[in-house]
Amino acid sequence: MPLAVVHGQPVLQIPQDLYIPPDALEVILDAFEGPLDLLLYLIRRQNLDILDIPVAEITRQYVAYINVMQDLRFELAAEYLVMAAILAEIKSRMLLPRPPSEEGEEEDPRAELVRRLQEYERFKQAAEDIDRLPRMERDTSTVSVEIPDRATVRLPPPVDLPELLLALHDVLKRAELFTGHAIRRDALSVRQRMGEVLGRLEDGAFHRFESLFDAHEGKLGVVVTLLSLLELTKERLLELVQEAPLAPIYVKSLATRDGSAPVSLVSEFDEDIEDGYDGGA
Repeated sequence: MPLAVVHGQPVLQIPQDLYIPPDALEVILDAFEGPLDLLLYLIRRQNLDILDIPVAEITRQYVAYINVMQDLRFELAAEYLVMAAILAEIKSRMLLPRPPSEEGEEEDPRAELVRRLQEYERFKQAAEDIDRLPRMERDTSTVSVEIPDRATVRLPPPVDLPELLLALHDVLKRAELFTGHAIRRDALSVRQRMGEVLGRLEDGAFHRFESLFDAHEGKLGVVVTLLSLLELTKERLLELVQEAPLAPIYVKSLATRDGSAPVSLVSEFDEDIEDGYDGGA
């Protein structure tokens, strides 16, 4: 097993001229965020009561840790040295007789240190509880999906012949309400009606199938309009669409707007109805 691979070549032995300083590798097992963190660690490691701290033992361990840090040539923060002085002061006050307070009880020199330790422990526990909560970008990640732009082309639905006949039946029923009793002579042309229908649909929008019929013209006018619509649809000048069964039928013009139709309007129905129509009562 080679010790290393340098420039693609394995190194099997340590070079004789390789100099490794004695402090090239240092391993720090414990790291503390401050003197209170170190004191709390020493107390909890020995299961001591924080309300009855053995100041002498804790001070000895604290000073021993500082000596180890100095041997490792770490630059100690001033607060570590200040805490060492505070522990030495508390130790000295514990050895000296304490004057009683106004209530007749002796004041404990450790009270202020215990209060600071308890407060620090509460904040440290709260920080650990918050750190255990799920965190974005650490425990969870936001899922994002890029949807490409797609041009959707919706084709108009086709119209079935039964649906067209149902719509025509409704128009015929309304036309019967305007049937006249007088006999008159009407001259209606399928070709003329085809031009009128294209004129009404020249805006290029969809129009209701029923709106193209005039019930006042009677059955003859309805039939002529229907024949013109069918002929225009046959010549691919109109488009009939229906989105769903029993839904309204819409008509749209496919003719150009340059004033002329792309397909001739001459059809087999291009004869004037000049014989008239006798309407019954």
